[in-house]
Amino acid sequence: MAIKVAFIGAGSVGFTRRLFRDILTVPELQDTRFAFTDINKSNLNMLSQLCQKDIRTNKLPATISSTMNRRAAIEGADYVINCTRIGGLEAFKFDIEIPLKYGIDQCVGDTLCAGGIMYGQRNIPCVLDFCKDIREVAKKDVLFLNYANPNAMNTWAAIEFGHVNTVGLCHGVQGGHYQIAAALDHLHGHKTADGDDPAQPWKGYCEIICAGINHQTWYTRILYRGRLIAAAELIEAFESHPQFSKREKVRIDVLRRFGYYSTESNGHLSEYVPWYRKRVKEIKKWIDLGVWIDGETGGYLRVCTEGRNWFETDFPNWLKAEDKPITPAGRSPEHGSYIIEGLETGRLYRGHFNVKNHGCISNLPDDCVIEAPGYVDHNGINMPRVGDLPLACAASLSASVNVQRMSVLAAVKGDVTLLKQAMLHDPLTAAVCDPEEIWQMTDEMLVAQAQWLPNYRKHIAGAKKRLETARRSGQYRGTIKTQGAARLKTKTVAEMKKNRAAARKNAAASDKGHVKATK
Repeated sequence: MAIKVAFIGAGSVGFTRRLFRDILTVPELQDTRFAFTDINKSNLNMLSQLCQKDIRTNKLPATISSTMNRRAAIEGADYVINCTRIGGLEAFKFDIEIPLKYGIDQCVGDTLCAGGIMYGQRNIPCVLDFCKDIREVAKKDVLFLNYANPNAMNTWAAIEFGHVNTVGLCHGVQGGHYQIAAALDHLHGHKTADGDDPAQPWKGYCEIICAGINHQTWYTRILYRGRLIAAAELIEAFESHPQFSKREKVRIDVLRRFGYYSTESNGHLSEYVPWYRKRVKEIKKWIDLGVWIDGETGGYLRVCTEGRNWFETDFPNWLKAEDKPITPAGRSPEHGSYIIEGLETGRLYRGHFNVKNHGCISNLPDDCVIEAPGYVDHNGINMPRVGDLPLACAASLSASVNVQRMSVLAAVKGDVTLLKQAMLHDPLTAAVCDPEEIWQMTDEMLVAQAQWLPNYRKHIAGAKKRLETARRSGQYRGTIKTQGAARLKTKTVAEMKKNRAAARKNAAASDKGHVKATK
C-alpha cells in the first residue's frame, strides 16, 4: 500500500519541491500519496502546480492533494514533514531589525541569538499544535521530520512536550564535509567534484565523524585518502585555499583555537559565539560579502525577501520551463528521502540526525537535542554512542544548550522572565548588551510580534507599558541608528528584472541548503 507523506508549510517552494522529487527517485516510493498544506493559499497553489507538473512529465503514479485544512492533510500520514516559517518574512524582519537597535548584528537570526530565540517563541506553540494533530489523526507509528528552524528547539519541544516521534534534519554537516574534502584536495593537488553534486563522490575518500548540536556540530575525526588528518594539516589546507581562506575566517579562527572545524557558514557560526560580531568596527574583518551566508548583516532576510518577490513574479516561467527528469542522479543530499527509503525498504543509510541525546554525547545533558551520526533501516533510526566531545567544543555547546532549554520552556509556558533570562545567557547577546538593554529589547520584540505569540498574550500589555515608561523617562535604550556593519540593499523586482539570471540564482540562494559551497 502506498505511503502518505504530509508537508506542513508546503508553500516553501524550493525546499518542498526538492524533497518531493527526492522521494520520487526511489522506485518503491513512486506511488506515494502526498498531502500539501499551508496557510498561504497562493504559495500552496503555485507549489502544487509545479509538483503536479513533475508527476505528469515523469509519468509517475504518485498523487497530490492540497488543502488549507492541516488535520485533513495529516490524517492517515506515515510521515509528516515540517517546512514552516512562522510569521513569515514580516515577523522575521523584527528578529533582525529590533536587535540592531540595541547593537546586535546578525547574519541569519534563525537558530540562536536574539532573533533565533524569538523565532522559537513563535514556532514552538505551532509545533505543539502540529503534534496534537499528529497524535490524533496520523498513523500510530508516524515519524515527524522537522526541517524548520530553530531546529533543535522545535525538535526538543516536539519530543518533550508534543510527545511525537521526531527527528530534526539539516544539511550543514554535508556542506562542511565537502569543504574539508575540497580544502585537502587543493592542498594535495587533487581535483574535487562540485559541492552541489548529489552523488557526493568525495565521500568515498574523505570520511568524517561529526557530532554536536544543530548548526554547531564538530568534525572530530577526518579520514582522508586512508589517513587521519590532524588539526595542523587542516588549518594549512583552509588557509591556503583561494576561496575558503577569504570566506571562512571565523571558522578558520575557531579551528585554529579549538583544533576542530565546525559546521555551518561563516555568518551562522559568528552568531553563536561571543567573539566575532560584538564590535561593529571589527565585524567586517571577519566576514566576506561575496555570498550572503558568509556574514552579511541581515543577509538571510534580504535574499529571502528578494527570492520570494522574484518567485511570485517569475512563477509563470517556472511553470512553462522544461522540467529535469526525476532520476537517482538528480537526488539531493537532504536526509529526509533517505530516512523514508531506509525505513520502508530496509536499505541502510548513514546520516546525521537531530534527536534527544540519551547519552550519545556523554558530556552534554541527556535531555538536550544533539546532532550526531545515525543509521536507518527496517529496524528504525539507531544512534551509536559518540562519547565525549573535546572540552572546548563541549563548553561552547553547553552555553547554547542552556539557552535552548530556557527558550523552549519559556515558549511552552509563556514565561516572560524565563525568556529574558534565555536572552541574558545567549553568548552574542550578552557580549553586546547589558541586562537592562536585554530586558527592553525583549519587551520590544514581544510587542512587535504579538500577533504571532499567543503564548504571551497576557503579557503584551505589560511589555508595552514598560516600554512607554522607559521612553517617557528617557531610559529607553534601543536608540542605535544603524543598518549594521555590512548590510546590503534589498533589490526591487524592477531592479532584479534587469538581470533575470542573477535573480533566479539569488532565489536559489535564499535556500540555505542550496548555497554553493565554492562560490
